[in-house]
Amino acid sequence: MDRESKGDLNPAVFINAGGGMKLTRWKSAVVGAMFALVNQSALAAGAEEISRDASASLQKLYAAVPAAKALGPKAHAILVFPKVTKAGLGIGGQFGEGALLKGGKSVAFYNTTGVSTGLQAGAQQFGYALFFMNEKALAQLDKTEGFEVGVGPSVVVMDEGKAKSTTTTSMKDDIYAFIFGQKGLMAGLGVQGNKITKINPK
Repeated sequence: MDRESKGDLNPAVFINAGGGMKLTRWKSAVVGAMFALVNQSALAAGAEEISRDASASLQKLYAAVPAAKALGPKAHAILVFPKVTKAGLGIGGQFGEGALLKGGKSVAFYNTTGVSTGLQAGAQQFGYALFFMNEKALAQLDKTEGFEVGVGPSVVVMDEGKAKSTTTTSMKDDIYAFIFGQKGLMAGLGVQGNKITKINPK
């Protein structure tokens, strides 16, 4: 079963430095080999398109999830990946491109890659947004070796239940992640261990 299916995990999913899953060399190789078979020109997008899609996805998230909308003004920046594609059978990979938004404007661009395991066939798509609540957490994005979700700053994954029960006054963690699909927020560890790397699209 896909780890992102609802009910797989507890409503509150907390990822910390000790629980991060390292992207080992073989996992990176799996991702590289898989996406070498995919038309990269179809995956890669220009800066204008990424910005437009990221902004639109964030507005949809705000409209659907009041907690995200309330959290937005308090965040130092928001990294939005509007479309992450998962593909594979057994061991698969995922890839997406997104924009870092500050004050509603795109200030940098990143891609996200990762490995997912389990019974899955064909391709699936989802999006996710990371709300960086302080400068220290945001600074981790541009590490030379890339930023790995779940290693370093604490990341709290907000599913539907947690989003409804959490208030902005109780939010004290470094990063909040909202994983979303066509049917709303998704639970699971679909982004744990993902590697985020800065890119320079044209």
